[in-house]
Amino acid sequence: MTSSSSGAPLWRDRRFVMLAGARVISILGNGFARVALAFAVLALPGGNGGRLSLVVACQALPQLVFILAGGVVADRMSRSRLMALADVLGAGAYGGLAAMVLTGHAPLVALCVLAALAGSATALFAPAMDGLLPLIVPADRLQRANGLLRMGTNSALLLGLTLSGVTVAFAGAGWALAINASSFVVSAALTSRLGVTSAPRKKASGWADLREGWREFSSRQWLWVVVAQYAVVIAALNANVGVLGPLSAEQHLGGARAWSVIVAAQALGTIAGAGLAARVRVRRPMLVAVLCTFPGAVPIALLCARAPVWLIAAAMFCAGIASDVFGVLWATTIQRQVPEHALSRVSSYDWFGSLALAPLGLLVAGPVAQAVGTGQALAGCAALIVLATGAALLSPQVRTLGTENAPSGAVEAASPAPEHQTGT
Repeated sequence: MTSSSSGAPLWRDRRFVMLAGARVISILGNGFARVALAFAVLALPGGNGGRLSLVVACQALPQLVFILAGGVVADRMSRSRLMALADVLGAGAYGGLAAMVLTGHAPLVALCVLAALAGSATALFAPAMDGLLPLIVPADRLQRANGLLRMGTNSALLLGLTLSGVTVAFAGAGWALAINASSFVVSAALTSRLGVTSAPRKKASGWADLREGWREFSSRQWLWVVVAQYAVVIAALNANVGVLGPLSAEQHLGGARAWSVIVAAQALGTIAGAGLAARVRVRRPMLVAVLCTFPGAVPIALLCARAPVWLIAAAMFCAGIASDVFGVLWATTIQRQVPEHALSRVSSYDWFGSLALAPLGLLVAGPVAQAVGTGQALAGCAALIVLATGAALLSPQVRTLGTENAPSGAVEAASPAPEHQTGT
């Protein structure tokens, strides 16, 4: 690795600052929701691991069902406008969840419907966000921009997680969910003012757009191999964060406060990881990215072993560093390798494949924990991460793809027009 320090500050670009501000505020609210939703469901009458699994699975399933459509729409219209609309939908969903929890009238069906709306908002937002950054930032600044965005959002997540445990403990989960809803409103206001439009494309049917996106996706072995790996990894990680971790904390570690410390440690690690990834260059980005997946299994194994909170938190900190090095290298490689006109659709296939098993993992985590014990379920999650990551390393392209392999057409397409480069 070598340090990369060339280039002017991105913070002088007004649109980049607005985008970063919107993401920071939104992720700050998500930090509250990550802890609040789990403990809100567990605290309701009849709340248990099975009900929690159902609610979080309802949130994850629409992300899988609608993500491909989100990619097609994002490549057809203003990506910033679509992101703002998704934020409005998310604000309504979390506002409804907050109202039900605060009033104490929270039927399971209504919880599931609103969780599904929140997941649908993510399905619209994520591909548009992935395709927006190359329209604002020149191609040679993408790694730095991805790193800076992640540093800001991870710092906000850390603050949200730190405050969420206190808010849930002293004010209640409903108020934490209300804070998340208000953060979406602010994010929508900022994102709607970006005014970024993609280059006009020839009109085609949605199916034709999907087929073109699939060709771009499937023609790159490194891309679909790592997506297949992360279908398993994300299912295991989500089962831990969404269900098994809170259950283990409730049973053995003291509840919401202990779990907040653990997830906050991970968020702190992601800040360090994003800062590291923004400043270094690697010759084989996919090899380094995949190797960075292994540390994610360690804190899950420690939860299984009922290790003390400080040790689990330390492992989560290291896993957070590794996960954000992966994230920055992954996002930058896709943005450099894939033509801009297809970027959101390729991103939607990435999301679709990566999330393919996430609803199943969330849905079965609670019942499996009830059947075999939380510890055994956690051990299975850790093993799945290790096995999937080892399998991905068998791919020749994963091991050998270098930064010098970026096709010139993709890099040129990802670079904004000269007037967009002012201040970067």
